Amino acid sequence: MHVKQFVKMHREEWKQLEQLVVTMSKRRNAITGDTITKYHRHYQKTAQNLSYSQTYFPNDEVTGYLNGLVSKSHNLLYKDQVSSFKQIRHFFSTTFIGLLVEQWKFVAAAMILFLIGAVGSFIAVVNDPLHIYAILPAEIAQGVDPDQLGKGHDALDSSLMSASIMTNNIKVAIFAFAGGITFGLVTVYLLIYNGIIIGALAALFWHHEKSYDFWAYIVPHGMIELTAIFIAGGAGLLMGYKLFVPGQYTRGYQLKHHAKRSVQLLLGTIPLFVIAGVIEGFITPAAISLEAKYIVAFLTVIGLVLYVVIGKVNLYKSKAREDFDS
Repeated sequence: MHVKQFVKMHREEWKQLEQLVVTMSKRRNAITGDTITKYHRHYQKTAQNLSYSQTYFPNDEVTGYLNGLVSKSHNLLYKDQVSSFKQIRHFFSTTFIGLLVEQWKFVAAAMILFLIGAVGSFIAVVNDPLHIYAILPAEIAQGVDPDQLGKGHDALDSSLMSASIMTNNIKVAIFAFAGGITFGLVTVYLLIYNGIIIGALAALFWHHEKSYDFWAYIVPHGMIELTAIFIAGGAGLLMGYKLFVPGQYTRGYQLKHHAKRSVQLLLGTIPLFVIAGVIEGFITPAAISLEAKYIVAFLTVIGLVLYVVIGKVNLYKSKAREDFDS
């Protein structure tokens, strides 16, 4: 094949790759799945053209041109791989906070459902401690002993306990999220049920005048853990609400559209569960004063507040940049 025929045959593809390189370099927010697929296809073909050109036209201008184009395309691909950490950081620092701001009503609804269960069971057990056997599962009601709080933890492997707690909490979050597919009914049940357990236990320890001790073992990890559960539950409620009240769209469309947001909300809770699991595995059973445990709880609340505030600042900055670019 003559070099002119070679150029004429593939020139259009090279131009398209050049355009994509420019677009993906300058307008990264506008990148779609189709754009990436097209980019990879043109990049692979151009790389093959370069190999052919190096073999048959090693001293021609077209070989130098293709070498430069493939290098730029490769560097962009490599840059995308390196920037994956930046994308993760952007998700947790900006995208996740943006979703929380948008869907805060569903997160608040999840918290209210939890509180309904907690307050109801607390009042029931305060009025009659024997109600705890009707409210709590048998293994919890029979196994809990307020006088043994803080004892018997030394034999536990903290790392194993932390991993087990993390796994269990993430399962609860996933079920609360997945319950959205049942029009939110399973999500509502899980939130109220978990509230009932906490409320009943709180009332039992209140009867034994151990409330201060009880909450010292709950709040260090509980502030983060419950926040994550409320977010995951809110994600499930969001999906359930859109299925129950689809508006002018079909339920299939609402499920497809809002499932993505709900999944992102769920993913955003995973680091929170990891932190809560570490605290519950290592700090909660530690032989430190109750006051120190409350200080840890206070620090977790400060951390959560700072995370949201800084995230909102990043969100506003990101929106300002987008408006400026457009």
